[in-house]
Amino acid sequence: MSLSEVRPYRQIQRRKSRQIMVGKVPVGGDAPITVQSMTNTLTSDAAATIAQVRALEIAGADIVRVSCPDEASTQALREIVREVTVPIVADIHFHYKRAIEAAAAGAACLRINPGNIGSEERVREVIKAAKDNNCSIRIGVNAGSLEKDLLEQFGEPCPEAMVQSALRHIKILEDNDFFNFKVSCKASDVFLSAAAYMQLAEACDYPLHLGVTEAGGLRTGTIKSAIGIGNLLWAGIGDTIRVSLSADPVEEIKVGFDILKSLGLRHRGVNVISCPSCARQQFDVIQTVQVLEERLAHITTPMTVSVIGCVVNGPGEALMTDIGLTGGGRNTHQIYLAGQPAHRLQNEDIVAHLVRLVEDKARQIEAATAETEQKKAL
Repeated sequence: MSLSEVRPYRQIQRRKSRQIMVGKVPVGGDAPITVQSMTNTLTSDAAATIAQVRALEIAGADIVRVSCPDEASTQALREIVREVTVPIVADIHFHYKRAIEAAAAGAACLRINPGNIGSEERVREVIKAAKDNNCSIRIGVNAGSLEKDLLEQFGEPCPEAMVQSALRHIKILEDNDFFNFKVSCKASDVFLSAAAYMQLAEACDYPLHLGVTEAGGLRTGTIKSAIGIGNLLWAGIGDTIRVSLSADPVEEIKVGFDILKSLGLRHRGVNVISCPSCARQQFDVIQTVQVLEERLAHITTPMTVSVIGCVVNGPGEALMTDIGLTGGGRNTHQIYLAGQPAHRLQNEDIVAHLVRLVEDKARQIEAATAETEQKKAL
């Protein structure tokens, strides 16, 4: 077992929610918290959209959303769904007919914004299409597009208005005997978004899709999302997450998994623990870590690696990681395996050596996992 998986004091008690299915992927209940992103290609360009979805699949995306603003997009959706393996969510705004077309085209989920989808009758038609095509729904409440009557009542977007909007549309689905849905209450303001989700988590037991919408570019958006989504997850709230970045959608998946990894909620790939470096370092820590993370991007097996430049914290960090490197004098560094001193590294490429160790460890873990699964099947 990986050392990163044996720390029970870091376990978070998740909110009890219903479980729904987004295609073949369970969301809510005791299912792993899923990570999703959204394409930024023209959905009507099926080839470009398929290529981007496949890149997101490789990065680890559990679910991918595509926008369907016009009929050309919903026509292309059928080919997109056929050519990829992850469940596809169709993002619908303004025109309810696009939702009906998307459900028929094979979308696993329909994301509708209650503030602009239209009358309750139109929502009912969307519900019927979802039922007929075994399609789930996400009620997507957004602080920027609340219903006019709620804005008049509350004066401005606020947690109470957002939750009331969500509950209003939850009731419509429930009244139509539809329960295969999840809910989001997003805002670009971290405080507003978090407060709305906290209230919504108390008001219903449906799975919650977390996000800080329009969070910004790669650096600022990552920080806002880590704070907003991370605090909610820490409180046990959230069943699926989307990090919204003005960046390559693949970066959203990376950040999403890093948030989950940092809270011990899900482990995918190598978690590199490294020092910021100082005058005590015995090798170039920053350059080493940068190259190492690039070289280990293909590893999906959960593992923790420490790369520390000197002996002040190196041995201690190595005790808690699967593979550790502590910098030593005269270009002789200490390698730790499973927290124990294993061998010294001298006059050898640090990155290449660590990559070999990680790949070997990954093969061992995968073989052990396969053997366990085989025994279970007997």
